[in-house]
Amino acid sequence: MTTNAVIAIRAAILSVYDKTGITGFAQALFERHVLILSTGGTGKALAEAGVSYQEVSAYTGSPEMLQGRVKTLHPRIHGGLLFKREDPAQAAEAEKYGIHPIDLVAVNLYPFEATIAKPGVTLEEATENIDIGGPAMIRAAAKNFQSVTVVTDPADYSAVLDEIRQVGGITFATRHRLAAKAFQYTSKYDQAIAAFLAKPLP
Repeated sequence: MTTNAVIAIRAAILSVYDKTGITGFAQALFERHVLILSTGGTGKALAEAGVSYQEVSAYTGSPEMLQGRVKTLHPRIHGGLLFKREDPAQAAEAEKYGIHPIDLVAVNLYPFEATIAKPGVTLEEATENIDIGGPAMIRAAAKNFQSVTVVTDPADYSAVLDEIRQVGGITFATRHRLAAKAFQYTSKYDQAIAAFLAKPLP
């Protein structure tokens, strides 16, 4: 993969707690014939705005489990994010198992820091707000930034859309920048969780 590669966006997964701008972003992608995958509350917001999308459970063929704890943790999702497009062996294996490329991830996480800032927050309430699937998708997309665009900040939606309109996809420089931002985001999130759990139990 060369550093001047522009990656077209053909499939995207959107799963956000902060839904600022997500329906407009999704609609703009859909109008460019991007397959939109989504889950839960994000899917509901898209449906209410009239944006067409496919439920992740329908895409993977696997239902949501454990009261929503397991939704996106599936080979069709993580394989689609992680496989190296330029590696013939990985591409062949992906095809063998029905894994298709997912080119863009827009994910932001449960508000852990806001949760633990509440007076009287319980350990159970805090741990229920530790996001698992979201960080896993962010990290997978950021690890494979040579091929995948990861967006964790709604403020980046417009720049991503502008670049798609101007050059037909996302440049290496933008993917690289957004991957660094994504790892900074998950690092801060994990640090907040670690600091909370390191406190003495009541």
